Amino acid sequence: MPPELDAATRRDRDQRLAEARERFDAAPDDPEAVIWLGRRTAYLGRYRDAIVIFSKGIEKFPTEPRLFRHRGHRLITTRRFDAAVADLETAARLVAQRPDEVEPDGLPNARNLPTSTLNSNIWYHLGLARYLEGDFEKALAAYRECAKFSTNPEMLVAATHWLYMTLRRLGHDRDAAAVLEPVLEGMDVIENRDDHRLLLVDQGKLSAHDVLAEAADSGNAVAVATVGYGIGNWHFFNGRRREAVELFRRVIAGGSWASFGYIAAEADLARTHVAQH
Repeated sequence: MPPELDAATRRDRDQRLAEARERFDAAPDDPEAVIWLGRRTAYLGRYRDAIVIFSKGIEKFPTEPRLFRHRGHRLITTRRFDAAVADLETAARLVAQRPDEVEPDGLPNARNLPTSTLNSNIWYHLGLARYLEGDFEKALAAYRECAKFSTNPEMLVAATHWLYMTLRRLGHDRDAAAVLEPVLEGMDVIENRDDHRLLLVDQGKLSAHDVLAEAADSGNAVAVATVGYGIGNWHFFNGRRREAVELFRRVIAGGSWASFGYIAAEADLARTHVAQH
């Protein structure tokens, strides 16, 4: 299910994919060229094609952690969570003795400022894959590692959002409250504004109703899925399972198939202990 793109965005992504293809054709033995060909392919919603590109890259470069990191991401997108966990665990092993590095953005933010690193992204996606499988203990371990590499406000709120939800799913409410302490209202957040506002809801500083309404009014399908899942979880943690399920179903109806909020809502609805209430 490819993303809905306006004509200008599609032209831009098509052009960037063509450039990535040209670079790869000129240097097929350059792992950087393989990575960008796969990433640019995925940005057009061709997720399975991207997985094939990354897989061929792994055959050539079996110790390149970035290939496992990006294939793991797209295995999550295509709901192959077991395979995603295996890839991301491999990536984590491969970077264990290496210095961390900034990961360049394929879809730059408004300031054209990369905000994440290879290590933070590996552990973030590994935590997510385990969370989607319902393995919250192992998800917790991954998000704890992710937090160690989340050294700016952007990654702090992204990691804390999923870390908090994981702790609440495990019933570790005191620990969950503790991880909220570094989250402040005036943080300089560029990309992960929805995560930040959801954490402020968890702190009781913002209204869940207002944050949900703001996302609905934005016209941004990914924001609707992110916030819808987050507020649904907020209801779930506070014993309002019917409201949670209603919001999870609204997220699915919104159609942002590749967004993590959508995938998480889908996974939760498949779990009997959530959907039966």
